[in-house]
Amino acid sequence: MLREDALAGARVLVTGGGSGLGRMMAEALLRCGADVEIWGRRPGPLEETAATLGAERVRWQAVDIRDAEAVEAAIAASFEAGHGPTRLINNAAGNFISRTEDLSPRGFRAVSDIVFAGSFNVTHALGKRWIAAGTGGAVVSILVTWIWTGSPFVVPSAMSKAGIEAMTKSLALEWGRFGIRLNGIAPGLIPTEGMLARIRPGEADPTGKWSVRNPLRRAGTPDDIGTLAAFLLSDGAGWITGNTVALDGGHWLANGAGTYMDYAAWGDEEWQEARDRIRATNERDKSSRR
Repeated sequence: MLREDALAGARVLVTGGGSGLGRMMAEALLRCGADVEIWGRRPGPLEETAATLGAERVRWQAVDIRDAEAVEAAIAASFEAGHGPTRLINNAAGNFISRTEDLSPRGFRAVSDIVFAGSFNVTHALGKRWIAAGTGGAVVSILVTWIWTGSPFVVPSAMSKAGIEAMTKSLALEWGRFGIRLNGIAPGLIPTEGMLARIRPGEADPTGKWSVRNPLRRAGTPDDIGTLAAFLLSDGAGWITGNTVALDGGHWLANGAGTYMDYAAWGDEEWQEARDRIRATNERDKSSRR
């Protein structure tokens, strides 16, 4: 656990901060003294999360990070309100399992526009301001271990996350002279409802199955990812940049690209069942936005 003042005075923007990993990290950042701004496309979860975590230190905006102009406007609004972020966590993402030959262009863009383009849009908009103001800054991007191994059945995510790791390394080199650090976290299984519904649809106990194959025999926890994210954004990590930390209990070392290899045994019927479950999840999410 980091000191309660490890991020005192920091203002951290967390994309995808209304639920899942983003909410977990926002809680940890608050415990370390930071003020937090959370973004997402749905106002409801953002408002609920801000109220639950503490509205006096949590600001929220409904922003579609796929839209570069919307990102610029939201960043400007934050600074005009006196809440301009000094740190960033690129967490917003989309993913679902599919045979690659079944992917449509729309399905590919549903992932790549958020992960690849969206993460760049926010990093670019904030980085420009930090450079112009001479303040420095720090970025943590939530990646995947597939950036090292590749992965079947999640090709849009693997491609997009690998691109963000390349951005992390490249900007660590280019922006280091401005006092801006960029790092990544590649988490293993840290169960969230949305993630499990789209990449392990219909499985009764995906966490238990995964844990048996994990060297530390467990899945990850909110404290695991929250503490690491807070550390990488803190001054205590002031000489760490251009790196991606695997946070997975050694899973990828033990299993390589095997996370989704079991789907190779599926036939048309199993894939249709998976598509139906994912579609139902997406419809529930859409209805909650209305």
